[in-house]
Amino acid sequence: MAISDFSSFLTLAQAASGGGLSQLLPIALLFVGMWFLVIAPQRKRQKAHDAMLAALKTGDEIITSGGIYATITNVKDDRYVVRIADGTKVELGKSFVANKIHVSAE
Repeated sequence: MAISDFSSFLTLAQAASGGGLSQLLPIALLFVGMWFLVIAPQRKRQKAHDAMLAALKTGDEIITSGGIYATITNVKDDRYVVRIADGTKVELGKSFVANKIHVSAE
């Protein structure tokens, strides 16, 4: 539907109802509510995850989205080389890192 079609539809709706703004207000409030309840928190989580990925370096311990615990041994442009067991290294795409494991100093 083109913008001109949409604007002509709104004009017809306002003429038919007599008060189009009062009918569009609940729909607008619904979209604003959806933004604050769904979209904004998801964007915030995505930005935090992107910042975490950018800060990862060799020696960091991570957990993959598949649930495998690993240690980063090398950082490449689009992937990490991780050690998942003694003598076992695999390459992992950056988007498959779920979280960094914070090791507490004892």
